[in-house]
Formats: sequence, C-alpha cells, structure tokens
Amino acid sequence: MHMPSFLTHEDRPLRPAEEWIQSATRTIETEVAALDALQASLANGLAEPFTKAVETIAHSKGRVIVSGIGKSGIIGTKLAATLASTGTPAFFVHASEASHGDLGMITEDDVVIALSWSGETQELASLLGFTRRFKVPLIALTRNASSALGSSSDICLTLPQVPEACPHGLAPTSSTLIQLALGDALAIALLEAKGFTAQDFKVYHPGGKLGASLMHVKDIMHTGEHLPVAQSGMLMKEALVLMTQKGFGVLGVTDKAGKLIGIITDGDLRRHISPDFLEKAVEEVMTHNPKTIEEALLAPSALEMMNSQKISSLFIVEDGKPVGIIRTLDLLKIGVA
Repeated sequence: MHMPSFLTHEDRPLRPAEEWIQSATRTIETEVAALDALQASLANGLAEPFTKAVETIAHSKGRVIVSGIGKSGIIGTKLAATLASTGTPAFFVHASEASHGDLGMITEDDVVIALSWSGETQELASLLGFTRRFKVPLIALTRNASSALGSSSDICLTLPQVPEACPHGLAPTSSTLIQLALGDALAIALLEAKGFTAQDFKVYHPGGKLGASLMHVKDIMHTGEHLPVAQSGMLMKEALVLMTQKGFGVLGVTDKAGKLIGIITDGDLRRHISPDFLEKAVEEVMTHNPKTIEEALLAPSALEMMNSQKISSLFIVEDGKPVGIIRTLDLLKIGVA
C-alpha cells in the first residue's frame, strides 16, 4: 500500500536549525500581536459585553456550563476548570454530546458559555435551541457577531480578527490563544468581583505543591508539649537536657509572664562555652529579641524569611507568647520550595 506523500519526509530533508528559531520567533510575534488586538478591543466595544458577562455569571444562582468542539472545545474545557477552581461552579459539556442527553445537565438557573471561532458550528445547534427555549442566559465567545451563535446569544464577546501563526492560516493558533486569554480574563474578573481569597483558593486546591503553598504556618507548626521552651532562671545544665529531649536544636526562653524573650541555638552554646557554663542561667546565654512569626502567615512566606535570615527554626507567637515552632525541614517536607 502506498503511503500518502504528506506522511513521509525522506525526500524532504529538514530545514536548517536557524530557520526553526526564526519560525518560533514569528509565531510568538504573531501571537503577541493577537493579544495586543484583544487588549485593544476592550477599549473598542468589548468592554460593555464583557462587563455584562461578569455581572450575569456573578448574579447567577446556578453554574456555568461551557461548551464547544474541536480546539474551541479544548479551550472551553480549560475555561470551565479555571472557573471551578476560582469560586465559580462550572463544568464542560461537549457540543456533540449535548444533543444525546447531556442537555439534561443544564437548568434554568445556569449560564451557558459557548465557544466557536466561526460561530457557525453545527454541533452547537441543539444547545442554542435549548437555551432559547428555556431562557437560559447564553454568552457567546466568537469572532463573528452576526453568526448563528453570535446573533442567538444574550451576550456576544466578539473576538478581533487575527492572523493565525500557522503559515497556511489553517491550524488554530492565535485564535485559540485569544479565546484562552479572554476566558482567563473572565475567570479572574469573577474571582475579584466575588472577593475570592487565597484561603478560599486553598479549599479547591488541597493537594500538591499548590496546596502546600497555600498552607498557613498554624497548619504545620509543632505545638504543646513538643515546644522547646525554658523559663528564665533555669540553669544551662537543665536547659541542655531539655534542648536535647525536644530535638529541635533550639530552645526558647520565656519570662515569668510566659512571653518569649530569647532563644538559644547551637551557635549560642559555642560562643558561651566556659568552665562555669553549666551553672549559667539561660538568659546569660540566649540571643535576645529573636525573630518570630504569627500563625496566620503563609508557609512560603515563612520559608522565604528563614532563608533570608539564614535561620532553620522560627517560633510562632501570639501576644508575645510562644504557641508553636516551625523548621525549614517541616516546610520542605510538605513541598514548599
């Protein structure tokens, strides 16, 4: 069986590597220009429908249903995921599946976002008809406002006409990029409109590196009987035993009111070693006014502080009293780096 010529390349040697870089540069330049065109459109007609889209979704009692097919469908899948992870309940319905039962997922309280560059995607017909019949708000994301999708929608986010980076003008590149960018802009505008916080974000991202970066110091710190703390007046011969038992390599020193007034590290031990060292009181050896943090601090901020100050342990205080301790090792173990 003869293989089609477009699937073989033995008679068409690869072009020089320099041309690959030239091609990459052209692609990036073309796509940057497309993003510039999208940004300009916000000052030239897109701002009003964009604002209406944010208001419609923000005031909706239901979810956002995103739909599309082909490359637009892939962008739509990403948009639904971004919305869902930033506080706007959303999911993706494939345009082809909509007419085979998936329309039943949509309620009158929902909002539909349909993506199609041409606006004439046949597979979207059943979805358009459904939203019109049951008065479900429809937001179109298309290049052609006068298309079937654009003219049927309640809100049309009309994208600028941009050249594809593909030299043949066929492979969706610049067009999908600005669909993606406008979808991100919509999601972030909704996030900010709703006052979605980093703590809210953590609820939807409990795992992995992102989850670790959203943890607070209070979620990781060692507390209670594990705290390496001695009261002022304790002799070093007792403090060394306590310091060894706790295993943190440091010892906090508190006054009679329980407030942290100093810290003893391995460096302090070396600096104060003397024949009468064991008979000294802890306050004679400690470093005064140690660095401390509050339990509401995010874990990455704690790690940054520890790295910049070149310290491996930090006490967490509340009203001046030590309530926990955290080590660099604790932060690295959970994936904060």
